[in-house]
Amino acid sequence: MRPSTIWFILKQGVKNIKRNWMFSIASVLTMAACIFLVGIFYSIVTNVDHIAHQVEQEVPITVFFKEGTTEEQIQEVGKLIDARPEVEKVVYESADEAWDRFSEIYFEGSEAAEGFRDDNPLVNSANYQVYMNQIEKQSELVSYIEGLDPVREVNQSEDAANTLGNFNRLVSYASIAIIAILLIISIFLISNTISVGISVRKEEIGIMKYIGATDSFVRSPFVLEGIILGVIGAAIPLTALYFVYSNAVNYVLTKFNVLTGIVAFIPVEDIYRILIPIGLGLGIGIGLVGSFLTTRKHLKV
Repeated sequence: MRPSTIWFILKQGVKNIKRNWMFSIASVLTMAACIFLVGIFYSIVTNVDHIAHQVEQEVPITVFFKEGTTEEQIQEVGKLIDARPEVEKVVYESADEAWDRFSEIYFEGSEAAEGFRDDNPLVNSANYQVYMNQIEKQSELVSYIEGLDPVREVNQSEDAANTLGNFNRLVSYASIAIIAILLIISIFLISNTISVGISVRKEEIGIMKYIGATDSFVRSPFVLEGIILGVIGAAIPLTALYFVYSNAVNYVLTKFNVLTGIVAFIPVEDIYRILIPIGLGLGIGIGLVGSFLTTRKHLKV
């Protein structure tokens, strides 16, 4: 394609946007709202999932053994658990270490704890603390460990993880419904914008086709118009979201400073590595779909 042709298509695309500026603004704002919500929901879902994994990794599954279990059997169980792909690490705690931890918490270093040193009441409390890297496989792992012969009991703390998981699913379903509605509205508005442009230029288009202009040449300015609207509609919310996300994280950590050191939010740079392609892809995709469908219908090319 010659540079003069590209320049003509570009000028016509921009001219169409200016000519139908009210519809163009409505299209951009609706698309911006859609992509803004996509970004908000993506940030929430991603962070909730991240926090759920943090909770699960910081609160391990604890494995206790039957009375009389030998050190060799305990080590064998540890190897079997550690070999599982969903396991991040396995930490062994002997009966003496369990007592030291218990006395430090409940006796606060008092000499009263020394009276139990030679008669450890937690003699059967040797255990493995199992940290996971795949929260969704917790139940499967617990069932596997409970089936191992020397294992007496498996303690798990799944309430927090399950609550976060349920909240994550709720947000996901709600976001899909709202975003789907806004996507349809965005495509509809872009179609209307381009339809008006086609109506205004109907006579000009007829002359162009009469003198031999190809279908793709006639359609190109309108498709470009949709792409430009899509890029603008994506750039606005992506810019706004960068500052909204950063300020929201800072506000939460400042207002609820007890969360500092407990909850780590995903850095804005990591969020945007995924969000920029998603936002631009959505904007350009909506613009392309809206413009292509409209030109197919009204130009019959």
